[in-house]
Amino acid sequence: MTKKPKWVVEKEQAKKAAAAETVWLFGLHAVRDALQNPKREKLRLMVTMNAQAKLADAIAASGIEAEVIDPRKFNPPIDPQSVHQGAALEVKPLNWGGLAENCIGREAPRVLLLDRVTDPHNVGAILRSAEVLGASAVIGTRHHSAPETGALAKTASGALERQPYLRMRNLADTITELQQMGFIVLGLDGEAEATIETALEGKKHLPVALVLGAEGPGLRQKTKETVDQLVKIDAAGGFGSLNVSNAAAIALYASVAR
Repeated sequence: MTKKPKWVVEKEQAKKAAAAETVWLFGLHAVRDALQNPKREKLRLMVTMNAQAKLADAIAASGIEAEVIDPRKFNPPIDPQSVHQGAALEVKPLNWGGLAENCIGREAPRVLLLDRVTDPHNVGAILRSAEVLGASAVIGTRHHSAPETGALAKTASGALERQPYLRMRNLADTITELQQMGFIVLGLDGEAEATIETALEGKKHLPVALVLGAEGPGLRQKTKETVDQLVKIDAAGGFGSLNVSNAAAIALYASVAR
C-alpha cells in the first residue's frame, strides 16, 4: 500500500480535529442567543434551577434537554473564574461559509480584518461593534487569532451568533481576494499620513475593508505592503493609542459616516 504524503496526513488529521471540536458557551445572554440560533448545533446544556427558569422559553424553543444541577455541584468544563451565571452550553463552532458569500451582496459593504488580534475579549467587543454598525463580516486567521470561546461569546453579548466571523488561512491572500472583489483595503497605522476620512473622500459608496493589528506590534510588514493604503484615526492630540476594539468601532463608523 502506498504511504500517504505527510501533507495529506496532516490535512486529514486537521479535518478530523475540526470535526471533533466543541465550544463551551457560558452566561445567560450568550447561552440564550445560542439556544435561539437555529444554525448553532447544540450538544449539552447545564443549568442551575434559577438559570433554567430564566432561560425557559429559549430552552423550550431549542428542543434541547437541560441538565439541572445543584449550584454547589455546578462544575462545567470551563475556567473556574468564568462568570457563568448558572448556565453553560456545549456547541459546535459556527460555519459561516466563504469570503464572497459574506462580503458581497449588500450596498457599500464594510469588512473588518484582524491581523494577529488574539485576545478573545477584544474580538468579542469588535464583533459587537461590527453588528451594531452593519459590517458584513469580521475576518481573522486560522492561526494567531482568537477562536470561538466562551469568553469571546460573553464579551460579544450575542453578536457571535449573528455577526459573521471568518477565520481564513492567510491574511494577505484574503486582502488580495477582497481587492479583486472591488474592495478598497485600508490598514490602520498610527504613523500613517492620511486619515480614514481623507482616504475615502468621494469613495464611501464603494466596498471598504479595514485592517487592524494587535496592540503593540500593529500590522505585520506583509500586511502593510498588501493593503491599498495606510491610514490613521484622526485624533485630537498626539498621545497614546486606542484599544483595538475601540479603534475598530471608530474606524468603521468613520468609513460609513457621510
